[in-house]
Amino acid sequence: MFDFFYKIVWRLIRSILFLFPPEFSHKYTFKFIKLFFKLPLTKSIEKSRYIIKNNSLERNLFGLKFANPVGLAAGFDKNADLINEIDAFGFSFIEIGTVTPEPQFGNEKPRVFRLKKDEALINRLGFNNEGLEKIIKRLKNKKTNTIIGGNIGKNKNTPIEDSVQDYKKSFNQLFNYVDYFVLNVSSPNTPKLRELQKKEKLEVLISSIQSINNTKLLPKPILIKISPDLNYNELDSIIELVKKYKINGIVATNSTNKRENLKTKENLVRKIGAGGLTGRPIKNKSTDVIKYIHQKSSGTIPIIGVGGINSVEDAIEKIDAGASLIQLYTGFIYQGPLLVKKINQEILKRYR
Repeated sequence: MFDFFYKIVWRLIRSILFLFPPEFSHKYTFKFIKLFFKLPLTKSIEKSRYIIKNNSLERNLFGLKFANPVGLAAGFDKNADLINEIDAFGFSFIEIGTVTPEPQFGNEKPRVFRLKKDEALINRLGFNNEGLEKIIKRLKNKKTNTIIGGNIGKNKNTPIEDSVQDYKKSFNQLFNYVDYFVLNVSSPNTPKLRELQKKEKLEVLISSIQSINNTKLLPKPILIKISPDLNYNELDSIIELVKKYKINGIVATNSTNKRENLKTKENLVRKIGAGGLTGRPIKNKSTDVIKYIHQKSSGTIPIIGVGGINSVEDAIEKIDAGASLIQLYTGFIYQGPLLVKKINQEILKRYR
């Protein structure tokens, strides 16, 4: 009965939200959720609707215990605004960011576009975030036990040759407030950032961060978020470095620059212009990367699968390809929080 009622309500909510520009809808959805969860018993009620507790769903990876394999991808809650509320929808981990040392506005608006026919988004946000200081203040007031990942990147105005310093600063200052780190070297919306995926530059970055990590009493897990547009030689180089420097895993994948498998008219896509494409059209591309890394590494590298998960079947496909955990973003926007519950229910059926 709840699922039937949910579908009707969610379609109504989504149709209203989609009347407005994406960033406007995102901002006011956050405000509504904040207010909604201030009502007595709201969080307990929402948890009872969406959270499935079962030992068979638990995953132990890189020293962390995940209550289930489904997390919220970076980019949705960039500034850690909803970490105390959004876990009620069933996510076992939330990745904040991308966080840069200094606050930045990002690219000029409009910079997020819906492709409704494709259940996709194109964004060129450009690491818009409130910076380390404000985000750390929120993390200090965390009232949830949900695992928090810190996705970090460089400021737009930092020259690419100095980018390691930005990552080091964010790593050091966030260290006590997140459970794991993701080095974002793959966003297409910060100039030259993807150059950091090249073997020489990536080695400098991960060796620098890992050397700091190894001085800590309790080192934190470190992962790398990669592009779906890498070729096999580039993936081989990343796998080699992950093994060499004992990086804990790979997040596969970020958005794509390509415009493939779209139902939206070509002239409309061309009019939107530059930006990273996410959602259903990148599903196969992302899954292929996961499958390659899993097979090439003989399953020794933990993978967080993200990209085009819009249904239960999409999630299972990522897991079967080799993902240990998965993350939602665009699919969460189009399908709503019931998708998290449905995925966990299916995982219980298939893998318990």
